[in-house]
Amino acid sequence: MTDSAAELTPFRLDIPQSALDDLHRRLADTRWPDQPAPATPADGGWALGPPVDYLRELAEYWRTEYDWRAAERRINEYPQFTTEIDGARVHFLHVRSAEPTAVPLILTHGWPGSIVEYLDLIGPLTDPAAHGGDPADAFHVVLPSIPGYGLSGVTSETGWQAARVAKAWAELMRRLGYSRYLAHGGDWGSAITRELGLADAEQVAALHVLQIFTAAVTPETANLDDPEERRSVEAGKRYRGELSGYSTLQMTRPQLISYALTDSPVGQLAWIADAFLHWTDSTDTPESAVDRDAMLTNVMLYWLTGTAGSSARYYYDGFRNFRQAGPVGTVPTAVAVFPRDISVPIRRIAERSDNIVRWTTFDRGGHFASLEEPDLVLADLRETFRPYR
Repeated sequence: MTDSAAELTPFRLDIPQSALDDLHRRLADTRWPDQPAPATPADGGWALGPPVDYLRELAEYWRTEYDWRAAERRINEYPQFTTEIDGARVHFLHVRSAEPTAVPLILTHGWPGSIVEYLDLIGPLTDPAAHGGDPADAFHVVLPSIPGYGLSGVTSETGWQAARVAKAWAELMRRLGYSRYLAHGGDWGSAITRELGLADAEQVAALHVLQIFTAAVTPETANLDDPEERRSVEAGKRYRGELSGYSTLQMTRPQLISYALTDSPVGQLAWIADAFLHWTDSTDTPESAVDRDAMLTNVMLYWLTGTAGSSARYYYDGFRNFRQAGPVGTVPTAVAVFPRDISVPIRRIAERSDNIVRWTTFDRGGHFASLEEPDLVLADLRETFRPYR
């Protein structure tokens, strides 16, 4: 580590019991909306949003059975720190491998995700031998919370977007003493990871992302004889027509929605559970794709930190440039495509703006692939990064 290691403050997660008591009271006192009878089959299920019966049962489980202290203990198994970068607090896990050939890897989540997405990967990444892998595939894991998200806490100003976070990540890795490293991300984390390759190209050896949102196709640009390109068009049509309401609101009026999400735990739960249903390889409930307690821990990191508003502002600050490729990336980039994601990138489009060296299309999984199919993500990370260690 460098002398700037003194700027890193050890952190331990310890939420006051009063905050949990307040949550349980609010859940018990929830004022529930009506659930209209569907006039047509298309109006049933989750078409209007999370069904009241489902959300009532999930909220009651959250209040009476979910164990936050167990989640807290699990997060506290790993060394954690905070530091200030560019005027914002950054919380991160830093888990060093005992393997002498381990290389640094920074993992970045997105919205409405958190560090919870990667907790199951930390052990296999840092100690592959203990998880049936090759010790030569070991990594030192750096797992930060994006400023304005979760344990990094709220940001005090607008202006945070992917390029700014990427510069903060480059500084974080410098403070940790890493002069050469690898990077992975999903959702906003994909955009941040790509920007990191632009901001710190001399230090970043290779990138692995779950999405390239600039590489989707439209009916006008697609080769509709190609099944993958047809699927990209269909995914884009579904997103624009059915799923983009949250994005439009957060992009135009993030403060407006922040009042409801910061004051109502059921509102925050519904806002996130809806994404975990529609963006994943699920069937009738989010829990068919992701573990229920993991989803609730993810929700807790927004609720307990009051970061619904500051995380929503990323859409306001960054979405105008989100689907513009920007400068051409030169860092070797691998893309993992999961079939039930909300956006399906196309390699021929991605190659116009990125140095694509690997493109893997899976037969299952969705937007939160590290929670849905951690073994697939783990194997792809190992295979991707072997030539760049």
